[in-house]
Amino acid sequence: MEFRRIETNGTELHVALDGAGPPVLFLHGWPHTWQVWRPVLPLLTGARRVVAPDLRGIGDSARAADGFDAGTGAADMLGLLDALDVDRTDVVAIDAGVPAAFVLSALHPTRIRRLVLLEATLPGLPGGFATPPWWFGFHSAPGLAETVLEGHEGAYLDWFLTAGTYERRGVPPAIRDAFVRAYTGRDALRCGFGYYRAAQQNAEAVLAAGRLTVPTVAVGGDTVGDLLHRQLRPVTDDLTGELVARSGHLIPLDRPDAVAELILNDSRGASW
Repeated sequence: MEFRRIETNGTELHVALDGAGPPVLFLHGWPHTWQVWRPVLPLLTGARRVVAPDLRGIGDSARAADGFDAGTGAADMLGLLDALDVDRTDVVAIDAGVPAAFVLSALHPTRIRRLVLLEATLPGLPGGFATPPWWFGFHSAPGLAETVLEGHEGAYLDWFLTAGTYERRGVPPAIRDAFVRAYTGRDALRCGFGYYRAAQQNAEAVLAAGRLTVPTVAVGGDTVGDLLHRQLRPVTDDLTGELVARSGHLIPLDRPDAVAELILNDSRGASW
């Protein structure tokens, strides 16, 4: 595996690169880094070219003052693809990476072969959570969460990493430690919470982007379930819904086999 820092759209992203073949761009969520995909990557060896960045401001990417909204994130990814000479790619996104993946694919369909969206709801589209999870409001209040949580990052993230996995078994220790390092310190926390604080911008960007015309798969675990599929149905030309059995929110960690099968086999209408 190769690691590079690539300049794009006024920032610098840390990117994990591996393999050969048709490319796949992976977008992580919160509180993740590119390593949320690590269990999936060995299952793609020799079959796909992996492009897995840390998102703007996160992990080993450059800290950022702003630009955590979906429109900027889509532009970040478009610039990254250009820098890597990738003309057309699959996109696989989870959680907070989903709005940028949606906007990228809607605005630049000739660059996207297929879109796979995991465990998220999209602001701006009806049919999301009837009552948003408690942490959405806490993370969205400017300056609050990072002030309260500085010095307690590990304990706070452990709650999410345990609750987000099947039967609350948690994530592998090395990946857990990488996530905690990525979000330790006030500025690192601020960048992570910036993705929540961009919710209104994201809603506007999603609505402005229009329809998805690329083949799209909405994938749910035991947290979001089929909510994203329901949201996307009115605005997507070619949509498949998948529910992954024996998986919590963190599908790439709970069921890397299911994620790899989707990528490798273009599976339609299956459930695991």
